[in-house]
Amino acid sequence: MSETAPITAANQANGHDLVLVTGPSGAGRSTAINALEDIGFEVIDNLPLSLVPRLIEGASVGPLALGLDVRNRDFNATALIELIDRLTRNPAVALDVLYVDCSADELIRRYNQTRRRHPLGQAPADAIGREVDLLSPVRARADHLIDTTDMSPHDLKAEIASWYGTGEGARMTVSLQSFSYKRGVPRGVDLVFDCRFLNNPHWVPALREMDGRDAAVVDHIRNDPRFEEFFTRVRDLVLFLLPAQRDEGKAHATVAFGCTGGQHRSVAMVEMLADALAQGGWPVARRHRELERSAAHKAPGHGMNA
Repeated sequence: MSETAPITAANQANGHDLVLVTGPSGAGRSTAINALEDIGFEVIDNLPLSLVPRLIEGASVGPLALGLDVRNRDFNATALIELIDRLTRNPAVALDVLYVDCSADELIRRYNQTRRRHPLGQAPADAIGREVDLLSPVRARADHLIDTTDMSPHDLKAEIASWYGTGEGARMTVSLQSFSYKRGVPRGVDLVFDCRFLNNPHWVPALREMDGRDAAVVDHIRNDPRFEEFFTRVRDLVLFLLPAQRDEGKAHATVAFGCTGGQHRSVAMVEMLADALAQGGWPVARRHRELERSAAHKAPGHGMNA
């Protein structure tokens, strides 16, 4: 697991604060880039991948955001992943990979509405499917994912400001993620909790096809005699740590819960902790990695492949 330093003014002196922004065409990547520029980032859009390392070799002058997508002259997913790995290993770079996503149906609707030509030059439906498949390995490597399917441009700008704003009055935000240990621990996570010791709903036929957002699954997990103490200790620990991390200048924190399949126990823990943190006034984003992956494979044309 790699650790990514927060994008804050406090660590600018240590090197480059860098956000790589990518995602399918039409999802809102340009809006995200503009929002980052509005809150003080130096922005460069569509810089060839081969020039990024040379850019990083220069002196740091403030937080930097790079927009990268299929329009880049030398773009390919393998090269972008290699660039992410190279930057992650560089101690002088605090890297954050932001993936701006959207459902295939909404992307098609947006292209039909604007009548713009897709960068891949095909009919929108075919081009979107191809682009989503092309970017799926990059999406899996993202530190933060924003799904704009039901967002307006104003909503997206507000989301960007909540994550990356560092000015006076900026609030620390919290991301909670569920995942399967079979696919590995997500990148850029601050705290990881293993839920595999709790009762597994997978072995109950009536619950197997449900997930941790279903009341029956939650009840099954809560009936484990170890659950209450586990949840209480985790909740209290997170509530203790968040104010301290905020006071140290962190803009966001990510907490992940893992289980065997990433469908039941970890999902339920994310949902319950998110509700508890929201009641405490913390802005919370939820992501269920394996549920997103499953939904992508079930959708026609693999609309949001992961």
